[in-house]
Amino acid sequence: MNSTEKKRQNKHVMIRIVICTLILIVGWVGMKGLASLKQPPAEVKAEERPIRVQAMAAQPGDYPVAITGYGEARALTVVTIAPEVAGRVVYTHPTLKAGQIIPAGDVIFRIDPADYEAGLQEARAVVAQWQNTVARLKKQFAIDSQRLKTLERNTQLARTEFDRTRQLFEVDRVGTRSGMDQAERTYNTTSDQADQMAQAVSLYPLQIKEAQSTLASAAARLSMAETSLSRCTVKAPFDARIKSVSIEAGQYVSPGQNVLTLADDAVLEIQVSLDSRDARSWLQFESPANDRLPTAWFATLKPVECAIRWTEDKTGSPWIGILNRVVKFDQQTRTLTVAIRVTADSAKGKGNRVLPLVEGMFCTVDIPGRTMRDVYRLPRQAVSFENRIYLASAEGRLKTVDVTVARIEGEFVFVDQGLNPGDTVILTRLIDPLENALLDIAGTTVAKEPTS
Repeated sequence: MNSTEKKRQNKHVMIRIVICTLILIVGWVGMKGLASLKQPPAEVKAEERPIRVQAMAAQPGDYPVAITGYGEARALTVVTIAPEVAGRVVYTHPTLKAGQIIPAGDVIFRIDPADYEAGLQEARAVVAQWQNTVARLKKQFAIDSQRLKTLERNTQLARTEFDRTRQLFEVDRVGTRSGMDQAERTYNTTSDQADQMAQAVSLYPLQIKEAQSTLASAAARLSMAETSLSRCTVKAPFDARIKSVSIEAGQYVSPGQNVLTLADDAVLEIQVSLDSRDARSWLQFESPANDRLPTAWFATLKPVECAIRWTEDKTGSPWIGILNRVVKFDQQTRTLTVAIRVTADSAKGKGNRVLPLVEGMFCTVDIPGRTMRDVYRLPRQAVSFENRIYLASAEGRLKTVDVTVARIEGEFVFVDQGLNPGDTVILTRLIDPLENALLDIAGTTVAKEPTS
């Protein structure tokens, strides 16, 4: 029984093997048949595909440089007003508010002058007193000088009388000793009076000088009193715009107490920081022959006109300022700060401008610099970050050249080395193109002539 089952199982295994073999054979035959039905693809010839680009013919030219910087407009003159005398404020200008304009010469505020007027009267009285003293001494000096002459004459007469009396008594035995003694006493008295008067007359010049010195001191105190009285009234030193105010009528103020800040908008100044390399290469300085100052500082800048635009209104017509001076050099940032001045007439602008240039506006300033000679002006996208330019050769192939960039200004790059006149520069931005690749130039433009 076991052998019969084993034979049956072997028979089933063989049948399965045969069936699997037949299936494989049929599949292989079918695959061959289907493969024989497939047609080979048509052979395509390999052609080089050109790169379509825009190009321009490069031509050298001279281009003026404009150095662009930024700065804030400030009033050139800003004055802080502080009282020079103490007292109570009795008057303030009717328009004493921040932002108001006070004309030059108008009274801004006034301090109570009562004490200073009294001091002035006292000083005048002292001056008058010492003037009278000097006049009295001079007159007395003249009178005593005349009396001295009289006394000196009397002394001579008394001397003569004494000598005559002594001669008569001692030689001629005429007269008495009491008479001679009386003549000598008279001579001594007149001589003493003359000496006293001479001493008094000799002291008068010193007394007059002392009185004149005291008079000068009194006059100085009078001048101080007049000055103190004048300082009770504070006037506008110019057409002043009030920036800040901290004073009211009735307030007591002390000397040195800051109560007002005034700005003179007649001249504005914008300080602009420039890269030191731009300043060295392109700023226009006066020649050493024209700069006579023997100082180790920058030469005088040429007063060129600068275009100024408010950053909030870049499309409007520019204001015109004049380049004035070099303010400072910052070693840390390697920047050079220059100052541009704008007069009130220029700040008001022309045409239908709504707003003038005023203090606090942050502006863009274009400063005319030197002129670049024989450089090529190209669109910025034509020059890669590695300072490389792609050219189109005469055969229409791509060529890569290295160039030297003299300056980047706005959307243009100025190249001074690496190009030749007439070179066809590719304007289309390419990313890692193959050298000597075939080009399809859509259009070639010619570089525009430079404008000054």
